[in-house]
Amino acid sequence: MVKPRARPTRPVRGASPAGADAERLARRVQREHPELSFSRAKSFIEEGKVRVGGEVERDPGAWIPPATAIDLDPGLPRHGGEGRVDLVHLDADLVVVAKPAGLLSVPTTLGEERETLVSRLQKELRRRGGASFVAVVHRLDRDTSGLLAFARNLAAQHALQEQLLDHSLGRVYDAVVEGDLAAEAGTFDWPLVGDGVRRRRWVAGAGEEGKWAVTHYRVLERFGIATLVEVRLETGRTHQIRIHFSAAGHPVLGDAVYRPREAEPFPVPVERLALHAGALQLRHPRDGRELRFTAPRPDDFAALVTRLRARTGRSIDRSA
Repeated sequence: MVKPRARPTRPVRGASPAGADAERLARRVQREHPELSFSRAKSFIEEGKVRVGGEVERDPGAWIPPATAIDLDPGLPRHGGEGRVDLVHLDADLVVVAKPAGLLSVPTTLGEERETLVSRLQKELRRRGGASFVAVVHRLDRDTSGLLAFARNLAAQHALQEQLLDHSLGRVYDAVVEGDLAAEAGTFDWPLVGDGVRRRRWVAGAGEEGKWAVTHYRVLERFGIATLVEVRLETGRTHQIRIHFSAAGHPVLGDAVYRPREAEPFPVPVERLALHAGALQLRHPRDGRELRFTAPRPDDFAALVTRLRARTGRSIDRSA
């Protein structure tokens, strides 16, 4: 059993690493745009609509020196395509889609998003002349791409959620994590806790009672500075993969939340969170037949792997 390293997931406190006058980006945006709420300022940053020194910065907690120029442009393009939805499977009870990175699965509690995967899907179902009702079964983070299942009626939703509870709904991800993992395969069996305020979570420490969370992985390819892994979830806690790998000292590339703030910039460009839900296995909610769906790695994920291979001169991918 791998032991977690010191938790890097709690908010950084104390003096700014960028100087005494530096300011968190979300606070800076709100100060310069007082018409925005803090949550809206944070959303604009996470959506890639804020540039810092001419470059898009997606971390609301980044420390910004006072002399550094920032630019908020709501018109900046986001990841997530052009309003299309990639249907993988569709019948009267079940729909499976491939979500692009940069698109919310469902609306947040604030309900300020003009477009989510659910809204795109409902529009597509209406276009096809069918009922637009869809019920959520599970979710993916905004910057994670890959397969999601939705139910088309309440009975199907109940059946699929039962599979989540008994851990028979199989979800397999590709991830690129920082550093060179010591083992070829392993399991993180670390409970998770959260503060219930900032929606941040971490591996439970001494005296903390967390929720059971189990993540299995195997190495697909090594690049020295990073490792491509296949990840299989036994449980499905929020941010589970990201927290477990970060706690092990190998944060997922592109993770602005759980990567330690003090870490040096990664030497290879990373466009978004390097996490892709590439396979989904479930029983059909009506007749119980076993179904398995796959989604290839999207272009931006594949391009990152290509850059890492070029840096190391390696070209072998054991996932083939």
